[in-house]
Amino acid sequence: MPDIIEINRLKVSSHIGVPDEERAKAQSLWITARLVPSQSFDHLNDAIEHTIDYQAVADQLSSLAAAKSRKLIETLATEAADLLLSNYPLDETWIRIEKQILPDTDCVAVELTRRA
Repeated sequence: MPDIIEINRLKVSSHIGVPDEERAKAQSLWITARLVPSQSFDHLNDAIEHTIDYQAVADQLSSLAAAKSRKLIETLATEAADLLLSNYPLDETWIRIEKQILPDTDCVAVELTRRA
C-alpha cells in the first residue's frame, strides 16, 4: 500500500447548487483529500520541504471552493483533483465532497480518483 496524506473533512464555503436560489448564499461543504505522494515517507529526512505541505493544500482547496459559483459538487471535485495533481508531486489523489442538502440524510457525496 502506498504512503498517504489525508485531509479529512475540511470545511469549506461555496456558492453551489443547481437552482439559482441555492447558489445565492454560500453554504458549507466538506472535502476529504487523499494524496499519494510520488516519493515515499522513507526519504523525507524529517524535513517539511521534502513532503507535501497539507496546510497549503487545505488553503488552496478552500480558495478553490470559494472562487466561483458552480452548479455541481462533481465539478468542484474534478477541479480539486486537477489543482492538486498540477501543483504537487503526486502519483494519485482521491477526492470526496460532502454536502448537507437532502432531508433525512447526513449528506450527499461524490468521490473520484485521478492519477498523474
